Amino acid sequence: MDGPMKPVTIVLADDHGILREGIAAKFAERPEMKILGQAADGMEAVELILALKPDFAIVDLQMPRLSGLDVIRRVRQTKSETRIIVLSITRDENVIRELFRSGANGYLLKEGTSRHLFDAINYIQDGGQYLTPLIRRDVVDSKIEKKDSLALLSKREYEVFSFLVDGMRPKDIAKLLEISPKTVDTYRANIMRKLEVDGIAGLVKFAIQRNLHSTTALN
Repeated sequence: MDGPMKPVTIVLADDHGILREGIAAKFAERPEMKILGQAADGMEAVELILALKPDFAIVDLQMPRLSGLDVIRRVRQTKSETRIIVLSITRDENVIRELFRSGANGYLLKEGTSRHLFDAINYIQDGGQYLTPLIRRDVVDSKIEKKDSLALLSKREYEVFSFLVDGMRPKDIAKLLEISPKTVDTYRANIMRKLEVDGIAGLVKFAIQRNLHSTTALN
C-alpha cells in the first residue's frame, strides 16, 4: 500500500515581505504543498534553491542583489531541476520572452489571482510552460510560419489536441490522462492560442486542413 503523497516543495523569493507572506499563507491552506524557505533578495534565493533543492521556486522579477532573470540563469547553470515561476508586474514581451529563453517554467502577473499560481504549478508538473492567461501567448511565442504552428505544442498539449479533435469531452480527457479538468481547460486555452483558432470547431477544422484524422492524431 502506498504511503501519503510527497508534498510539492517550494522556495519563495520576493523583497516585499507582505506579499511573500501572503503567498505563503495561500500555500499553507494546501496540505499537498510545502514552503521550504523564503528569500528577500536574489542572491539568497539562489542559495536556498541550491541548498534545499525544492520542486519549485517562485521568484520576483525585480529584487535586490540579483534579479529574477539572474536567479534563473545562475540556477540553470548548475543543472538544477527546480522549476522556476516568475512573478512580476511587467507585460514587456521582450522581458517575458527572455525569461522563458533563459529557463523559466512559468510567468505570472502579480495582478492575477492565487488560482493562477496553483494552475501554473499543476500545468508545469505535467510538462508544460505556463504563461498567465492575462497575456496572450503569441506575445512571447517566437514568430514561425503558420504551417509549423503544431511545433509550438508540447507533447502533452498535442495529446490533448488529439483527443479534443477526436470528439472526447474535457472531463473524459482529464480522467484518461489523470489530470484535473481545470488543467485540461488550461491546455485547451493554450492550444487555441498557439494554433490561433477559436473553439473546438476551429480545432477540428485545423486538424482536417492538416489531414490529422483521429486514427493519426491518437497514434
